[in-house]
Amino acid sequence: MNCLIVDDEPIAQDILKDFVSRVEFLNLIQTCSNSNEAFNSIQENQIDLIFLDINMPGIDGMALAKIIPKEIHVIFTTAYREFAIEGFDLEAADYLLKPIAFDRFLKAVSKVKNSSNQPISTDSEFIFVRQDRKMEKVGFDEISYIESYSDYLKIHLKGKTLVVRESMNNFFQKLPQSKFIRFHRSFIGRLGAIESYTHEYIQIAGKALTISRSYKNEVLERLQSFE
Repeated sequence: MNCLIVDDEPIAQDILKDFVSRVEFLNLIQTCSNSNEAFNSIQENQIDLIFLDINMPGIDGMALAKIIPKEIHVIFTTAYREFAIEGFDLEAADYLLKPIAFDRFLKAVSKVKNSSNQPISTDSEFIFVRQDRKMEKVGFDEISYIESYSDYLKIHLKGKTLVVRESMNNFFQKLPQSKFIRFHRSFIGRLGAIESYTHEYIQIAGKALTISRSYKNEVLERLQSFE
């Protein structure tokens, strides 16, 4: 998703640039210090998402949000909580209050991606992951489950395990949702690899993996739909 950062504060710009760089599906087109620069960039580039400060000199963020194309998603960034209601009245995708935490940023951009008109492709049957300075092809049907391990993921395949440096949220976005289910902040399973389940765990490859409380209702509803 092509994005713009629009903020007149250099420190705020640097924080957002760092956050954007950590998310693989975001591509930063330009950092703008005011609404005029942003408007010109929108005319010249295909923009999907704007991180837009509200309180700026000249044309403020609210005014810019009213004149840009409706198909561009807007995430407002501001130090002023009182602007939240007006921001949502403009159908903003989200509202981030400064100082912005990365986990809150990630939640906002993930929501935009999930609600956008860019569905995850179901044509591909594989993914490439970085392994020993090369990109290794992994078929979706080879995967048993994925496990979060500190800053890394363990991709458990039939007969071997790959270790990759990537976040769980980013990797889940790359998987076909029809084939995979996330049932814990640390576990994603392939539906076809599930051997059995209870209300407390899912068994894959002979291992009982815990279903977390926050995922339980959604997971059980989906699994029970196959009964």
